[in-house]
Amino acid sequence: MTNFDYTEKFKSLDKTSFQTISTIDQIFIEKLAFQFQFTFQEFHKCNSMAKEVEQWGQGPFQNLVKVTPENKNKLMAEIELNYSNLKNNKSYKNFDGFGQLIGEKIITTLVSRPEAKILGACPVASEKTLCCNLQTLDAVRNCGLDCTYCSIQSFYSGNEVLIDVDFGKKLLNMPLDPDKLYHIGTGQSSDSLMWGNKEGILDDLFSFATQNKNVILELKTKSPNVDYLLKTDYPKNILATWSLNTPTIIDNEEHRTAKLNSRINAARKIADKNRLVGFHFHPMIHYDNYKMDYKEVADQILATFSPDEVALVSLGTITFTKKVIKEIRTRNMKSKILQMPFEEIAGKFSYPDTIKEEMFSYLYECLKPWHGKVFFYLCMEPAHLWPKVFGYKYKDNLEFESEMKKSYFTKIQNID
Repeated sequence: MTNFDYTEKFKSLDKTSFQTISTIDQIFIEKLAFQFQFTFQEFHKCNSMAKEVEQWGQGPFQNLVKVTPENKNKLMAEIELNYSNLKNNKSYKNFDGFGQLIGEKIITTLVSRPEAKILGACPVASEKTLCCNLQTLDAVRNCGLDCTYCSIQSFYSGNEVLIDVDFGKKLLNMPLDPDKLYHIGTGQSSDSLMWGNKEGILDDLFSFATQNKNVILELKTKSPNVDYLLKTDYPKNILATWSLNTPTIIDNEEHRTAKLNSRINAARKIADKNRLVGFHFHPMIHYDNYKMDYKEVADQILATFSPDEVALVSLGTITFTKKVIKEIRTRNMKSKILQMPFEEIAGKFSYPDTIKEEMFSYLYECLKPWHGKVFFYLCMEPAHLWPKVFGYKYKDNLEFESEMKKSYFTKIQNID
């Protein structure tokens, strides 16, 4: 290695991620940088790994360097090997990610943007996945919950939640084809129920669904806030659906959300009102004892609901953009969400297909009593996984969309 003064080179390196890691890690990485004359890429890689290992509760970063090698290639190989061993063996045992963000205050702001459209396409749709062509309604922007993996953090920032005061008027003026069947969701930019009927949001949606019987309106939530639904004779073409996960993931990665039992109890109240419910196992997370944990959730909903009461069950997992990964790495929080093997497809990152197939197939088998009675689907996943998980696949997005809406609409019409 050429002997030269590295001081100026080090000063020129981007310190954005470096300044987010612990002082102990900063000192150690700076020492390595001078000893081995790190390039920007090497410096940045070590900072990113240090931040993740710290968030995983498995720091400090120097634990990845058992013995300092004599050259940089061996050093980086040792760091990456030990980092990969941690990344591919995730356990939540003795990890405490619960409650750390609860104290942050959420601010709701009323905004008037008459020109802004509220109906759009699913924001995470991709040509690489089989998509149901869900359309979305944005009554609220930004989420009052704080799940570590959420893609919303790449669209909005901070704790300010924006409520559109023109939402009701926009619904009234929305052009819809009366001969077309629509599936529209409100849970893409915020949680659908945590705000209740604030600013008349639910009243507006109920009126919209009443006036448009050809719309299947889905309210997707992690909230137990169903009081307004229970005291209102809301239209039958509204589906209340809950995102479910294991208590391990809820406690450590889904901050401010309701506990599993609270979500299931809320769904049970809606089913008792003779309205359809649905469940999203999305995202499924792979960790050391995930099978036992997800089976317990599956057994609980099988014991609590009949298939006639359930319109859908979706299976899916986390898919990150580079921007979301960057946001997660810069946050001051404990989280194991990035402790996973990544596979890149079309600029997005998720589990390798082998892990996806294992997770989805296992949970689908756990829910076997509902096969053929509830509409199951993979959300935002490649078409080639469908036959491996379900034994069939749709030929394209239009067929998938058509079969989904047909199934939902049939169950809606069968409500007494």
